[in-house]
Amino acid sequence: MPKSKRDKKVSLTKTDRKGLSNKQQIIEDIQQCREQYDNIFLFSVQNMRNSKLKDVRTEWKNSRFFFGKNRVMQLGLKLINDDENDQNDESIRLEKGMERLRGKMIGQCGLLFTSESKKSVLEWFDSYQAEEFARGGFRATKTVKLKPGPLKDFSHAIEPHLRSLGMPTKLDRGIVTLYKEYTVCEKGKLLTPEQARILKLLGKPMATFKVIINCCYTKKDGFEVINKRDIEVTKKTKKPVKVSDSKGKKKSEDAMSEDEDDDEEEDDEAMEQDDDEDADDE
Repeated sequence: MPKSKRDKKVSLTKTDRKGLSNKQQIIEDIQQCREQYDNIFLFSVQNMRNSKLKDVRTEWKNSRFFFGKNRVMQLGLKLINDDENDQNDESIRLEKGMERLRGKMIGQCGLLFTSESKKSVLEWFDSYQAEEFARGGFRATKTVKLKPGPLKDFSHAIEPHLRSLGMPTKLDRGIVTLYKEYTVCEKGKLLTPEQARILKLLGKPMATFKVIINCCYTKKDGFEVINKRDIEVTKKTKKPVKVSDSKGKKKSEDAMSEDEDDDEEEDDEAMEQDDDEDADDE
């Protein structure tokens, strides 16, 4: 039988990757936004969820969001003056403010360009938060215990999956039944991925999605720190660490939340206002 011409192997190494041209476009977009909008806000996110961040961007559709590699965004904020003699007091003030803003871009953070007043921005983000299901690595906010008995909210088809997650269940006349008391999680302890899935199946959210404004630069007031972050960059690793107040020891910690992966810090693509986002994994 002759070989089909449609049956061709495609090497994944030949696929296009977003490289220098994409980063250059992000830098140019940030430079344009710097001239177009009056205020720049540096923010971080607790319990990052793409779907929730998309809702925030929809509410602020007249503004622009950038969320990606810090080095790329810092280049967009960097001011370049060909002739130092042409610098006036306003340009010097702008350059110093941008330099301080770039210095605060540590860990996972993003930029918000808007012409809304600083007061309205702070009031909106202070009041906005959304409940979300916790992920593995999140510290439980309360103890969840299940008493023995039927679990009528679950279908019989999911019973094997519950057992695989560690729940002591069985089918009793087609009804999922817990044959002994089971502690899903304990307050203050880190959740395992299995515990996080069980809490999601039970419909018990523990995490809170919240955008925190850390600092800003406004054309009226210049640079200002709003909420100080307890992280700094080490000289050897160039990664953010949190300083312990009790013993002075340093340990690695995610800049956004305890349940986020470290590789999100080096996200290759900045998210902009008119881009499409992938749905949240959870």
